[in-house]
Amino acid sequence: MHEKITHTESIYSGRVVKLVVHDVELPDGKSSKRELVQHPGAVAVVALDAEQNVLLVRQYRIAADQILLEIPAGTLNPGEDPEACAVRELQEETGYRPGQIEKIGGIFVAPGYTTEFIHLYLASDLIDSKLAQDEDEFLEVERLPLAEALKWVEQGDIIDGKSISALLLVARRLGM
Repeated sequence: MHEKITHTESIYSGRVVKLVVHDVELPDGKSSKRELVQHPGAVAVVALDAEQNVLLVRQYRIAADQILLEIPAGTLNPGEDPEACAVRELQEETGYRPGQIEKIGGIFVAPGYTTEFIHLYLASDLIDSKLAQDEDEFLEVERLPLAEALKWVEQGDIIDGKSISALLLVARRLGM
């Protein structure tokens, strides 16, 4: 079932992503093309406070053309450790750093066309610790009881894939 890349053409190279087209040899010997968005990877964090509230961020997402409610997340810098990135992104987006952080899994966003892999974390024992937000990010922080956030997932009010995946993993971990 493995496909062998026989040639690669770079179409676009941006600040975050690169678009390439691979010529591939299929398992049956035939040829095909694969368009691929190469991405450095990312992190996403379910941050729980002492009262089991989850910290969420609201921000406009141009691809969805709407304001989404999501868990804090961000792109890995070149060579950056995912856990360090998770701590940084949580601070930048919510103003808190975790006293404890643990990896709970990871997801490929859309492996049919992108290499993006998101490392998922659970952060707790939150400590007030602000960092400056990215200049191009405009977001609002919202606290929601974890049980309520799970209801919002079921109702379709939280529709971001990384947030849904991570919230469900945390719920299972906590026996909810």
